[in-house]
Amino acid sequence: MTENEQRSELANFLRIRRSQLSPADVGLPHTARRKTAGLRREEVAHLAGVGVTWYTWLEQGRDIHVSTQVLDSLAQTFQLTPTEKAHLFLLAGQASPAHPVPQREQVSPFLARLLEHMGTNPAYITGRRWDVLAWNQAACQVFADFATIPVEERNIVRLIFTNEEYRRRCVDWEGVAQRILAQLRASSSQYRQDAQLNQLITELQQRSPTFARWWSRHEVQERHEGQKEFRHPLVGLLVLEHNTFQIEDTPGLKMVVYLPACEETARKLEQLALP
Repeated sequence: MTENEQRSELANFLRIRRSQLSPADVGLPHTARRKTAGLRREEVAHLAGVGVTWYTWLEQGRDIHVSTQVLDSLAQTFQLTPTEKAHLFLLAGQASPAHPVPQREQVSPFLARLLEHMGTNPAYITGRRWDVLAWNQAACQVFADFATIPVEERNIVRLIFTNEEYRRRCVDWEGVAQRILAQLRASSSQYRQDAQLNQLITELQQRSPTFARWWSRHEVQERHEGQKEFRHPLVGLLVLEHNTFQIEDTPGLKMVVYLPACEETARKLEQLALP
């Protein structure tokens, strides 16, 4: 898309959103005679705190600079959803604004059912602080019975650095722990204002000298696919491939899925699933 085409798209988007709002929607008095469908340009300019001429140029696709502050005002005026607001910013050539971070993270019933449909393949969903929010039975059989772990301790990073049973099950505990810590560092920069996430990091620095030492290295890494080996007390060695999937409509939520890397591990997972 050329710059002219992008400006034309922005102008069209604004005109359509203006036509879809009535004066009553934005708290303006209704007048009997209105030739314009929706709001007038003067009304939008007044509500957004910009000049009428400048806003007219914007709807005409003129080559003018639009600040993030003005885009915020227009998004509020047009009562845009977070997705529509992100679209507005991109059309204006600005970085997409971050979605507001919900205070409470929830897993939808569909995602909970999806976890169980993974069958013998372990899977769980974590939040932005790496809390384990939902899991399937296979994950309990392979990693830990999350249902019996207190909610405040049900956190992947906390389990890796403070839970001896969880640590014993990881064949390459040091490699796994270092990668997890580097990925937590990436999360911490993304959610810098999250007081509970900062509290978790402070707590782990106090409870685990290893965590404190590695944290000072400031290593950063994204979550990606790979392979891990676990020692299970009943069936022995499990070799699992894993990948992490972003939950598109819920910022911070990620689904981690493990698959057997060999036929032997597949048979062992089926064995663990037997009543």
